[in-house]
Amino acid sequence: MKVVTAEQMRNIDRLAAQSGITTEFLMENAGRCVAEETRNLGTIAGRSILAFTGPGNNGGDALVSARYLQDWGAEVTAYLLSTRTADDKNMQLAKEHGVNIIYAEKDTKFAKLKSLLSSTDIVIDGILGTGKARPIKGLFKNVLINLNGEKFKRPDITVVAVDIPTGLDADTGQVDPGCVQADLTITLGLPKLGLYNFPGAERAGKKIIADIGIPAKLSQDIPTELITPEWCKSVFPPRPANATKGSFGRMLAVVGSENYIGAAYLACMGAARVGAGVVTLATAGSLQPVLASKLTEVTYAPLPEVRKCLASHKASKAILSILPYYRILLMGCGSGQHVNTKEFIKGVLLNLPEQSPPLVLDADALNTLSEVNQWWRKLNSDAIVTPHAGEMARLLGVSINKVQSNRLETARKAAAKWKKVVVLKGAYTVIAEPGGRARICDAANPGLATAGTGDVLAGAIAGLAAQSIPLYDAASLGVYLHATAGAEASDEIGDTGMLASDLLPVLPRIIKKLKAL
Repeated sequence: MKVVTAEQMRNIDRLAAQSGITTEFLMENAGRCVAEETRNLGTIAGRSILAFTGPGNNGGDALVSARYLQDWGAEVTAYLLSTRTADDKNMQLAKEHGVNIIYAEKDTKFAKLKSLLSSTDIVIDGILGTGKARPIKGLFKNVLINLNGEKFKRPDITVVAVDIPTGLDADTGQVDPGCVQADLTITLGLPKLGLYNFPGAERAGKKIIADIGIPAKLSQDIPTELITPEWCKSVFPPRPANATKGSFGRMLAVVGSENYIGAAYLACMGAARVGAGVVTLATAGSLQPVLASKLTEVTYAPLPEVRKCLASHKASKAILSILPYYRILLMGCGSGQHVNTKEFIKGVLLNLPEQSPPLVLDADALNTLSEVNQWWRKLNSDAIVTPHAGEMARLLGVSINKVQSNRLETARKAAAKWKKVVVLKGAYTVIAEPGGRARICDAANPGLATAGTGDVLAGAIAGLAAQSIPLYDAASLGVYLHATAGAEASDEIGDTGMLASDLLPVLPRIIKKLKAL
């Protein structure tokens, strides 16, 4: 499923018109989809529905939905914020089907609007669509003030946005002060980028993507897409009956430290739970007895220490000596920032021999590399890097706000510069690869905002890469599995008090469900 900018969507609409698909056909489908999804909210017969109708296609979609909802027994009023042409077919049909029409320009001091809002059950927001973002003023601003004020007083009013909420920038997710707070956004044809970047993502409420009849081939060159269950199913490698543990890859996890013992457990089990054949934990030798009772399914490569700190030179040599036996190296989860640890990390990553296995670099591996000038030129290996916003800011030398203001472009530019796969973690995680493609995970779960969930994710990604899944696909699949496991765990126990370890037994269940699609 592709994700588009406003301009890309306009270009797709032009291509559709050139292929004989009329605007009238698409508008009819769009309005019907909005009406059907509104009806799916519950019984609408006899309910009061107010359809705000703006200029252009967005207003036309709202008029079509108003007609369908009126036919299905609702009491619908269309509140027109701009005059529509005399030959507007959707306007004529709405009148013929009994939709009550009110013109905002004739509504003195918004008296009728205030009366309607006080008694309406559902609001259809068809005011402004994906056109050029601009400050909302005049009549439009006053109408939104009334709508938002009533929504504040009566949160039970259901607001359904057509394509995007009015006042939301379709490309960036930035919002006008008067932006509508929707409960449901029905985005038409293809989802818009702004719906997956905050604060717009929060204003959109639940998002539904409506198929309005645009052929998929018209968007095939769009480089950004949502991760879907169907795509995930296609990526899993086969697991033949005669397989051995070696068939599913050997992963070396250089993770954990005295202060972050749990990171080693979570990362290793994340890899094991997504199907890696062999997981070897390389960590300080003194930690092995502590972990052995909990991590019974992994193998160990204890690293030499000096006074409870890694002997950086000896430890890095130990890792480099066994690295050829593994298909993937995971490094950084809970490693800490002790000076010896930093030297150890540099000793491994900056001295990789040619033809080294790929890397998954997380947390303290990234924090250490951020101190190395042009670190990406010094890694003799392909890699997946998995920063959260703070780590990405350190790697790029910019502010966190700069990273978060346009997460997609931040990840895409970093991937191109570093020639690495980038996983920019957070609500609506972005995965980008050096060639310009990017994927977005349609998930934002506060239950995942707890210590250790990033370790599970890094382990899952590395465990998938160990199974010879290409790095970009392994990163994307790992992000989706992690987010979906988080959603299922949250459904079971709630998002308050959910722990990173709660994800581990859910991961195989998610994989089983995907394979059964």
